[in-house]
Amino acid sequence: MDDATADDDEPGRSRSRDLLLLAGICLSALLLVNAFVARPFTVPSGSMEDTLRPGDRLIANQLAYAFGDHPRRGDVVVFDGTGSFLPEPDQPAGPWDGLHSLVRDLGLAPAGDTVYVKRVIGVGGDRVTSTGPGGRITVNGVPIDESSYLAPGDEPSGVAFDVVVPAGKLWVMGDHRSASRDSRDHLGEPGGGFVPESRVIGRADWVVFPFAHWNSLDRPSAFAATAGTGGHGDQR
Repeated sequence: MDDATADDDEPGRSRSRDLLLLAGICLSALLLVNAFVARPFTVPSGSMEDTLRPGDRLIANQLAYAFGDHPRRGDVVVFDGTGSFLPEPDQPAGPWDGLHSLVRDLGLAPAGDTVYVKRVIGVGGDRVTSTGPGGRITVNGVPIDESSYLAPGDEPSGVAFDVVVPAGKLWVMGDHRSASRDSRDHLGEPGGGFVPESRVIGRADWVVFPFAHWNSLDRPSAFAATAGTGGHGDQR
């Protein structure tokens, strides 16, 4: 009787092991995708309205620039603002900081307050200018029609500036210009408001939640006229 009972229990234990193994494989695959392919982020503020709203859940494509490609004018990017929008930490990272960073990279914890979402306006080699209220942003002398993504009622820039983007860096701005702290706000600081490409986590490609906001974030046509005017070449 004891042997028979043990034999009857074996299929149940086998099924349990199979389910645990399957769950482990699925979890491992999800963690790998979050770490290296597509990472979820929650939009923290209204600086990108109406393209992105506070609380929107977006997916950053981490492979967009992984094989020699570069951010392009018009891309919406997720980046770590440490060293550009925020000062470098005074203290070296400890072991717990490294563990926390790993947990964030795996998508198991919020991204933290060093992560920003902005639109790329200029890439390395570009000259980006604004005459202030009433004027358009120009990239390499070409006026940009930003009406397709600027927040209703917003001007391209309330402040004047004239910058040349260093190689390997980006000039970024929010779509809700009057509510965005972006590259303009860090002129004169160390780094000049330019974001290193190495700090870009990924290109924001999709809004996936709430479902009413589901949308793909395609590169706007506003920058088509700047193709071949500098930067990384043809901005297709």
